[in-house]
Amino acid sequence: MKAAVAWTLVAAALFGASAPAAKLLLAATSPLLLAGLLYLGAGLAALLIGGLAPRTGEARLTRADAPWLAGAIVIGGVVGPLLLMVGLERTSATAASLLLNLEVVFTTLLAALLFHEAIGRRGVVALVLIVTGAAILTFDRSAGHATTVWGPLAVAGACAAWGLDNNLTQKLSARDPLAVVRWKGLCAGAFSLAVGLLAHGRLPPARAILGGLAVGALGYGLSLALVVRAMRELGAARTGMLFATAPFAGALVSIPLLHERPTVALAAAAGVLALGVLFIARERHEHPHTHDAIAHEHRHVHDAHHQHAHDRDYGPEPHVHPHAHEPVTHRHPHAPDLHHRHRHKH
Repeated sequence: MKAAVAWTLVAAALFGASAPAAKLLLAATSPLLLAGLLYLGAGLAALLIGGLAPRTGEARLTRADAPWLAGAIVIGGVVGPLLLMVGLERTSATAASLLLNLEVVFTTLLAALLFHEAIGRRGVVALVLIVTGAAILTFDRSAGHATTVWGPLAVAGACAAWGLDNNLTQKLSARDPLAVVRWKGLCAGAFSLAVGLLAHGRLPPARAILGGLAVGALGYGLSLALVVRAMRELGAARTGMLFATAPFAGALVSIPLLHERPTVALAAAAGVLALGVLFIARERHEHPHTHDAIAHEHRHVHDAHHQHAHDRDYGPEPHVHPHAHEPVTHRHPHAPDLHHRHRHKH
Protein backbone atom coordinates (compact mmCIF):
# COMPACT_ATOMS: atom_id res chain seq x y z
CA MET A 1 0.00 0.00 0.00
CA LYS A 2 2.91 2.38 0.68
CA ALA A 3 4.04 2.07 -2.94
CA ALA A 4 0.52 2.92 -4.14
CA VAL A 5 0.52 6.04 -1.96
CA ALA A 6 3.88 7.10 -3.45
CA TRP A 7 2.65 6.51 -7.01
CA THR A 8 -0.41 8.65 -6.34
CA LEU A 9 1.63 11.53 -4.91
CA VAL A 10 3.98 11.52 -7.92
CA ALA A 11 0.99 11.41 -10.26
CA ALA A 12 -0.59 14.32 -8.39
CA ALA A 13 2.55 16.45 -8.70
CA LEU A 14 2.76 15.80 -12.45
CA PHE A 15 -0.89 16.60 -13.05
CA GLY A 16 -0.82 19.66 -10.80
CA ALA A 17 2.13 21.16 -12.65
CA SER A 18 0.35 20.61 -15.97
CA ALA A 19 -2.29 23.28 -15.18
CA PRO A 20 0.04 26.32 -15.20
CA ALA A 21 1.91 24.82 -18.17
CA ALA A 22 -1.39 24.54 -20.07
CA LYS A 23 -2.22 28.14 -19.09
CA LEU A 24 0.93 29.26 -20.93
CA LEU A 25 0.08 27.18 -24.01
CA LEU A 26 -3.43 28.66 -24.25
CA ALA A 27 -1.87 31.90 -25.49
CA ALA A 28 -1.04 30.13 -28.76
CA THR A 29 -3.97 27.77 -29.27
CA SER A 30 -7.65 27.14 -28.50
CA PRO A 31 -8.97 25.17 -25.49
CA LEU A 32 -10.31 22.35 -27.67
CA LEU A 33 -7.10 21.94 -29.67
CA LEU A 34 -4.98 22.01 -26.52
CA ALA A 35 -7.22 19.44 -24.82
CA GLY A 36 -6.71 17.18 -27.83
CA LEU A 37 -2.94 17.66 -27.81
CA LEU A 38 -2.71 16.89 -24.09
CA TYR A 39 -4.48 13.55 -24.36
CA LEU A 40 -2.84 12.69 -27.66
CA GLY A 41 0.51 13.22 -25.93
CA ALA A 42 -0.61 10.87 -23.17
CA GLY A 43 -1.64 8.17 -25.64
CA LEU A 44 1.53 8.45 -27.72
CA ALA A 45 3.68 8.23 -24.59
CA ALA A 46 1.89 5.07 -23.49
CA LEU A 47 2.26 3.63 -26.99
CA LEU A 48 6.00 4.38 -27.02
CA ILE A 49 6.64 3.03 -23.51
CA GLY A 50 4.61 -0.10 -24.24
CA GLY A 51 6.68 -0.73 -27.36
CA LEU A 52 10.04 -0.18 -25.69
CA ALA A 53 9.48 -1.68 -22.24
CA PRO A 54 9.50 -5.45 -21.64
CA ARG A 55 6.13 -7.11 -20.99
CA THR A 56 5.07 -6.58 -17.39
CA GLY A 57 2.64 -9.46 -17.00
CA GLU A 58 -0.40 -7.20 -16.62
CA ALA A 59 -3.91 -8.40 -17.40
CA ARG A 60 -5.20 -7.38 -20.81
CA LEU A 61 -8.34 -5.37 -21.49
CA THR A 62 -11.35 -7.51 -22.44
CA ARG A 63 -14.70 -6.90 -24.15
CA ALA A 64 -16.35 -6.70 -20.74
CA ASP A 65 -14.21 -3.61 -20.02
CA ALA A 66 -15.51 -1.73 -23.10
CA PRO A 67 -18.38 0.19 -21.41
CA TRP A 68 -16.14 1.44 -18.58
CA LEU A 69 -13.38 2.37 -21.02
CA ALA A 70 -15.78 4.19 -23.38
CA GLY A 71 -17.21 6.18 -20.49
CA ALA A 72 -13.73 7.11 -19.27
CA ILE A 73 -12.71 8.24 -22.77
CA VAL A 74 -15.74 10.50 -23.28
CA ILE A 75 -16.15 11.89 -19.76
CA GLY A 76 -12.51 12.02 -18.64
CA GLY A 77 -10.72 12.36 -21.95
CA VAL A 78 -12.96 14.80 -23.83
CA VAL A 79 -15.34 16.64 -21.46
CA GLY A 80 -13.00 17.07 -18.47
CA PRO A 81 -9.95 18.59 -20.20
CA LEU A 82 -12.09 20.85 -22.41
CA LEU A 83 -13.83 22.33 -19.36
CA LEU A 84 -10.47 22.81 -17.63
CA MET A 85 -9.01 24.66 -20.63
CA VAL A 86 -12.10 26.91 -20.76
CA GLY A 87 -11.73 27.57 -17.03
CA LEU A 88 -8.03 28.36 -17.35
CA GLU A 89 -8.85 31.02 -19.93
CA ARG A 90 -11.11 32.78 -17.43
CA THR A 91 -9.23 32.48 -14.14
CA SER A 92 -5.66 32.45 -12.88
CA ALA A 93 -3.63 29.25 -12.95
CA THR A 94 -3.09 29.51 -9.17
CA ALA A 95 -6.80 29.68 -8.37
CA ALA A 96 -7.67 27.05 -10.99
CA SER A 97 -5.02 24.72 -9.57
CA LEU A 98 -6.45 25.00 -6.07
CA LEU A 99 -10.00 24.57 -7.36
CA LEU A 100 -8.93 21.18 -8.71
CA ASN A 101 -9.31 19.99 -5.10
CA LEU A 102 -12.99 19.63 -5.99
CA GLU A 103 -12.08 16.51 -7.95
CA VAL A 104 -11.64 14.60 -4.71
CA VAL A 105 -15.09 15.72 -3.56
CA PHE A 106 -16.82 14.45 -6.68
CA THR A 107 -14.70 11.27 -6.77
CA THR A 108 -15.51 10.43 -3.16
CA LEU A 109 -19.22 11.26 -3.33
CA LEU A 110 -19.71 9.27 -6.53
CA ALA A 111 -17.67 6.36 -5.13
CA ALA A 112 -20.00 6.30 -2.11
CA LEU A 113 -23.27 6.83 -4.00
CA LEU A 114 -22.66 4.66 -7.06
CA PHE A 115 -20.08 2.09 -5.96
CA HIS A 116 -20.72 1.85 -2.19
CA GLU A 117 -17.26 2.88 -1.00
CA ALA A 118 -17.40 3.89 2.67
CA ILE A 119 -16.66 7.44 3.84
CA GLY A 120 -15.71 7.84 7.51
CA ARG A 121 -16.26 10.88 9.72
CA ARG A 122 -12.84 12.29 8.88
CA GLY A 123 -13.67 11.94 5.19
CA VAL A 124 -16.92 13.88 5.62
CA VAL A 125 -15.12 16.69 7.49
CA ALA A 126 -12.47 16.76 4.76
CA LEU A 127 -15.07 17.11 2.03
CA VAL A 128 -16.74 20.03 3.85
CA LEU A 129 -13.38 21.79 4.23
CA ILE A 130 -12.47 21.28 0.57
CA VAL A 131 -15.84 22.64 -0.62
CA THR A 132 -15.38 25.65 1.69
CA GLY A 133 -11.94 26.37 0.25
CA ALA A 134 -13.27 26.05 -3.29
CA ALA A 135 -16.10 28.49 -2.49
CA ILE A 136 -13.58 31.07 -1.25
CA LEU A 137 -11.68 30.81 -4.54
CA THR A 138 -14.82 30.90 -6.67
CA PHE A 139 -15.88 34.28 -5.34
CA ASP A 140 -12.40 35.79 -5.01
CA ARG A 141 -12.09 38.71 -7.45
CA SER A 142 -8.77 40.06 -6.20
CA ALA A 143 -5.53 40.19 -8.21
CA GLY A 144 -7.29 39.05 -11.38
CA HIS A 145 -7.76 35.51 -10.10
CA ALA A 146 -11.11 35.27 -11.89
CA THR A 147 -12.62 37.49 -14.55
CA THR A 148 -16.11 35.97 -14.20
CA VAL A 149 -17.74 33.24 -12.14
CA TRP A 150 -17.81 31.06 -15.29
CA GLY A 151 -14.08 30.35 -15.05
CA PRO A 152 -14.26 28.71 -11.60
CA LEU A 153 -17.51 26.98 -12.55
CA ALA A 154 -15.88 25.51 -15.66
CA VAL A 155 -13.01 24.17 -13.52
CA ALA A 156 -15.58 22.72 -11.09
CA GLY A 157 -17.31 21.07 -14.05
CA ALA A 158 -14.00 19.52 -15.10
CA CYS A 159 -13.60 18.17 -11.57
CA ALA A 160 -17.09 16.63 -11.70
CA ALA A 161 -16.25 14.98 -15.02
CA TRP A 162 -12.97 13.62 -13.67
CA GLY A 163 -14.68 12.47 -10.47
CA LEU A 164 -16.97 10.26 -12.54
CA ASP A 165 -14.03 9.29 -14.75
CA ASN A 166 -12.03 8.15 -11.70
CA ASN A 167 -14.83 5.80 -10.64
CA LEU A 168 -15.18 4.41 -14.15
CA THR A 169 -11.41 3.96 -14.41
CA GLN A 170 -11.32 2.18 -11.06
CA LYS A 171 -13.29 -0.60 -12.74
CA LEU A 172 -10.30 -1.00 -15.07
CA SER A 173 -7.64 -0.91 -12.35
CA ALA A 174 -6.95 -4.65 -12.60
CA ARG A 175 -5.91 -4.19 -16.23
CA ASP A 176 -2.64 -3.03 -17.77
CA PRO A 177 -2.37 0.71 -16.87
CA LEU A 178 -0.48 1.51 -20.09
CA ALA A 179 -3.26 -0.08 -22.16
CA VAL A 180 -5.87 2.06 -20.40
CA VAL A 181 -3.83 5.24 -20.99
CA ARG A 182 -3.13 4.28 -24.61
CA TRP A 183 -6.81 3.78 -25.49
CA LYS A 184 -7.99 6.77 -23.53
CA GLY A 185 -5.29 9.13 -24.76
CA LEU A 186 -5.34 8.23 -28.44
CA CYS A 187 -9.14 8.09 -28.78
CA ALA A 188 -9.94 11.20 -26.74
CA GLY A 189 -6.99 13.15 -28.11
CA ALA A 190 -7.76 12.36 -31.75
CA PHE A 191 -11.45 13.25 -31.30
CA SER A 192 -10.81 16.61 -29.58
CA LEU A 193 -8.07 17.50 -32.06
CA ALA A 194 -10.30 16.68 -35.04
CA VAL A 195 -13.21 18.74 -33.70
CA GLY A 196 -10.83 21.58 -32.86
CA LEU A 197 -9.43 21.58 -36.40
CA LEU A 198 -12.93 21.65 -37.88
CA ALA A 199 -13.81 24.61 -35.65
CA HIS A 200 -10.60 26.61 -36.14
CA GLY A 201 -9.34 25.43 -39.52
CA ARG A 202 -5.63 25.21 -38.72
CA LEU A 203 -3.08 23.74 -36.36
CA PRO A 204 -1.41 25.90 -33.70
CA PRO A 205 2.31 26.82 -34.01
CA ALA A 206 4.85 23.99 -33.82
CA ARG A 207 6.06 25.06 -30.36
CA ALA A 208 2.49 24.83 -29.01
CA ILE A 209 2.04 21.38 -30.56
CA LEU A 210 5.27 20.06 -29.07
CA GLY A 211 4.53 21.72 -25.74
CA GLY A 212 1.03 20.27 -25.58
CA LEU A 213 2.26 16.77 -26.43
CA ALA A 214 5.04 16.98 -23.81
CA VAL A 215 2.75 18.29 -21.05
CA GLY A 216 0.20 15.61 -21.95
CA ALA A 217 2.79 12.82 -21.88
CA LEU A 218 3.84 13.66 -18.32
CA GLY A 219 0.86 15.40 -16.72
CA TYR A 220 -1.82 13.17 -18.23
CA GLY A 221 -0.10 10.02 -19.55
CA LEU A 222 2.40 9.04 -16.87
CA SER A 223 0.17 10.55 -14.19
CA LEU A 224 -2.87 8.51 -15.28
CA ALA A 225 -0.89 5.27 -15.54
CA LEU A 226 0.32 5.70 -11.95
CA VAL A 227 -3.21 6.52 -10.74
CA VAL A 228 -4.73 3.46 -12.44
CA ARG A 229 -2.11 1.24 -10.79
CA ALA A 230 -2.69 2.86 -7.38
CA MET A 231 -6.48 2.42 -7.61
CA ARG A 232 -5.95 -1.32 -7.68
CA GLU A 233 -4.82 -1.16 -4.04
CA LEU A 234 -6.47 1.98 -2.69
CA GLY A 235 -9.82 2.26 -4.45
CA ALA A 236 -11.17 5.34 -6.23
CA ALA A 237 -12.07 7.42 -3.17
CA ARG A 238 -8.76 7.11 -1.31
CA THR A 239 -6.68 7.48 -4.46
CA GLY A 240 -8.68 10.62 -5.21
CA MET A 241 -8.08 11.90 -1.70
CA LEU A 242 -4.32 11.55 -2.03
CA PHE A 243 -4.52 13.05 -5.52
CA ALA A 244 -5.88 16.17 -3.82
CA THR A 245 -2.24 17.22 -3.35
CA ALA A 246 -2.11 17.99 -7.10
CA PRO A 247 -3.61 21.48 -6.80
CA PHE A 248 -0.92 22.56 -4.35
CA ALA A 249 1.79 21.53 -6.80
CA GLY A 250 0.02 23.53 -9.50
CA ALA A 251 -0.34 26.58 -7.29
CA LEU A 252 3.33 26.49 -6.27
CA VAL A 253 4.44 26.25 -9.91
CA SER A 254 2.03 29.00 -11.04
CA ILE A 255 3.46 31.75 -8.85
CA PRO A 256 7.03 31.76 -10.26
CA LEU A 257 6.13 30.47 -13.76
CA LEU A 258 3.30 32.92 -14.47
CA HIS A 259 4.29 35.64 -12.00
CA GLU A 260 0.91 35.45 -10.29
CA ARG A 261 0.53 37.29 -7.00
CA PRO A 262 -0.95 35.37 -4.04
CA THR A 263 -3.74 37.15 -2.13
CA VAL A 264 -5.20 36.90 1.36
CA ALA A 265 -8.21 34.99 0.02
CA LEU A 266 -5.95 32.62 -1.86
CA ALA A 267 -3.86 31.96 1.25
CA ALA A 268 -6.99 31.38 3.33
CA ALA A 269 -8.40 28.94 0.76
CA ALA A 270 -5.07 27.10 0.57
CA GLY A 271 -5.06 26.72 4.36
CA VAL A 272 -8.61 25.34 4.44
CA LEU A 273 -7.87 22.98 1.56
CA ALA A 274 -4.66 21.76 3.20
CA LEU A 275 -6.58 21.01 6.40
CA GLY A 276 -9.08 19.00 4.37
CA VAL A 277 -6.30 16.93 2.80
CA LEU A 278 -4.81 16.34 6.27
CA PHE A 279 -8.12 14.91 7.51
CA ILE A 280 -8.25 12.63 4.48
CA ALA A 281 -4.69 11.38 4.99
CA ARG A 282 -5.42 10.43 8.62
CA GLU A 283 -8.59 8.46 7.90
CA ARG A 284 -8.50 4.81 9.04
CA HIS A 285 -11.03 2.19 7.97
CA GLU A 286 -11.29 -1.11 9.87
CA HIS A 287 -14.19 -3.45 10.68
CA PRO A 288 -15.15 -7.13 10.39
CA HIS A 289 -15.93 -7.89 6.76
CA THR A 290 -16.69 -10.86 4.54
CA HIS A 291 -15.11 -11.63 1.19
CA ASP A 292 -17.55 -13.30 -1.16
CA ALA A 293 -16.36 -15.97 -3.55
CA ILE A 294 -14.98 -14.30 -6.65
CA ALA A 295 -13.00 -15.25 -9.74
CA HIS A 296 -10.98 -12.65 -11.64
CA GLU A 297 -7.62 -11.93 -13.25
CA HIS A 298 -4.96 -9.40 -12.29
CA ARG A 299 -1.27 -9.03 -11.43
CA HIS A 300 -0.66 -10.35 -7.88
CA VAL A 301 1.64 -12.00 -5.36
CA HIS A 302 0.69 -14.79 -2.97
CA ASP A 303 -0.28 -12.67 0.04
CA ALA A 304 -3.03 -13.20 2.63
CA HIS A 305 -5.71 -12.74 -0.04
CA HIS A 306 -4.07 -14.95 -2.67
CA GLN A 307 -3.68 -18.47 -1.35
CA HIS A 308 -4.42 -20.66 -4.35
CA ALA A 309 -2.92 -23.55 -6.25
CA HIS A 310 -1.71 -23.38 -9.85
CA ASP A 311 -2.58 -25.74 -12.64
CA ARG A 312 0.71 -24.85 -14.38
CA ASP A 313 3.77 -22.62 -14.00
CA TYR A 314 2.86 -18.93 -14.37
CA GLY A 315 6.36 -17.68 -13.73
CA PRO A 316 7.83 -15.73 -10.81
CA GLU A 317 5.72 -13.40 -8.68
CA PRO A 318 4.15 -11.01 -9.33
CA HIS A 319 2.36 -12.81 -12.10
CA VAL A 320 -1.06 -12.72 -13.75
CA HIS A 321 -3.59 -15.49 -14.38
CA PRO A 322 -7.28 -16.22 -13.70
CA HIS A 323 -7.78 -17.27 -10.09
CA ALA A 324 -10.60 -17.77 -7.57
CA HIS A 325 -11.08 -16.59 -3.97
CA GLU A 326 -12.96 -18.60 -1.37
CA PRO A 327 -15.36 -16.82 1.05
CA VAL A 328 -13.66 -15.60 4.24
CA THR A 329 -14.58 -13.32 7.16
CA HIS A 330 -11.89 -11.40 9.07
CA ARG A 331 -10.93 -7.97 10.37
CA HIS A 332 -8.00 -5.69 9.46
CA PRO A 333 -7.40 -2.12 8.22
CA HIS A 334 -8.26 -1.98 4.54
CA ALA A 335 -9.10 0.22 1.58
CA PRO A 336 -11.67 -0.54 -1.15
CA ASP A 337 -9.16 -2.29 -3.38
CA LEU A 338 -9.89 -5.17 -5.75
CA HIS A 339 -10.65 -7.47 -2.82
CA HIS A 340 -12.50 -5.10 -0.48
CA ARG A 341 -15.48 -3.78 -2.41
CA HIS A 342 -18.32 -4.51 -0.03
CA ARG A 343 -21.39 -2.76 1.32
CA HIS A 344 -21.43 -1.20 4.78
CA LYS A 345 -24.27 -1.17 7.31
CA HIS A 346 -23.47 2.41 8.35
